[in-house]
Amino acid sequence: MFLRNTHTDYRSALDPRDAEALGREAAAEVERHLSFRDNHAQTPLVALPGLAERLGIGAIHVKDEGHRLGLGSFKALGGAYAVIRLVLEEAGRRLGRAVDIAELSTPEVRAVAQGMTVACATDGNHGRSVAQGAQLVGARAAIFVHSGVSDERVAAIARFGADMVRVEGTYDDSVREAARVAAEKGWTIVSDTSWPGYERIPSLVMQGYTALVREALRDLPEPPTHVFVQAGVGGIAAAVAGHLALEFGPARPVFTVVDPARAACLFESARAGRPVTVAHGEPTVMAMLECYEPSLVAWRILSRVADAFMTVDEADAVAAMRQLADPLSGDPAVVAGESGGVGLAGLMRAAADPAIRAALGLDSRSRVFLINTEGATDPGKYEEIVGLPPAAVAARSGQQIVA
Repeated sequence: MFLRNTHTDYRSALDPRDAEALGREAAAEVERHLSFRDNHAQTPLVALPGLAERLGIGAIHVKDEGHRLGLGSFKALGGAYAVIRLVLEEAGRRLGRAVDIAELSTPEVRAVAQGMTVACATDGNHGRSVAQGAQLVGARAAIFVHSGVSDERVAAIARFGADMVRVEGTYDDSVREAARVAAEKGWTIVSDTSWPGYERIPSLVMQGYTALVREALRDLPEPPTHVFVQAGVGGIAAAVAGHLALEFGPARPVFTVVDPARAACLFESARAGRPVTVAHGEPTVMAMLECYEPSLVAWRILSRVADAFMTVDEADAVAAMRQLADPLSGDPAVVAGESGGVGLAGLMRAAADPAIRAALGLDSRSRVFLINTEGATDPGKYEEIVGLPPAAVAARSGQQIVA
């Protein structure tokens, strides 16, 4: 399914709070924070000229977040960044002065962090980031996971020392339970979704994602004309769309939000003209995007700056994974998890449909930017779908898998 943005706020200016959170100055501060991370390295930008030619477009570039900070996902940029910011702010309140990232390892700041507990709900990747951030600063983490999160993903979070809490139901059920328990125990919720009265911390999480956009803009030979980004609650899509809108203004690229058909909360919100919760049905293979209620902050941004919304089916996501794993001659292989290649799935679906091509203005001059939002964060599931272990696919491009 495909629809153009017809919201009354479409093409209006971002809310000042969102403009401040996602602007160039904020993005520069995120990158400065990253410079203090021991394992920080810029992730690759991969060109796929063979696939671009097959799809009848000018260029495709994929930002490969499967290499980010040892966590294999763009989420590494958000949760840990928010945790660090919150610790520095609390230390500032306790010490009565501004505390800089350069002081993170000092005894005074570590003592503050040790008295803090951060909590969140997760499908897997955000929880890993929050847990890693807590471990870095010496805080405690409690991570809530719903019944659909695999044991492999739970173990990947637990290795950072987090306390794991299983919750019956969906991701949205785990969000509510995490918020309830945190309020009861005085913990700090570090969520990547927002709700009425809870916006600032999710905005910090989204702010962290702007680093990948700044890196990509420096590496791209020309600015993109089109962007397809997958969405769960909408955080990554809103962060990218919002930053690009602020960077390019009226000349910004055409931005399309891609939802799983089985969890299309942003698509249905766009159709309704307001945030809506969709019914929970059959699970989607796009596990990291299986969210049934949009983030209110993300919706506030996307209602203004997204140009279109679309859905992709299970087979589309699998086809994108396999396309990236077994590329056309001359294109490098990319290890993309079940949710990682969904932006590409949207592009492939759009390019094959004359009506969508026309609506988006996709043609032989188009320069498309995509994000591989995750690598093989569940290696067993990846091999089951692709037919090869992630290390074998990575070896085709001379890469190494970092888990």
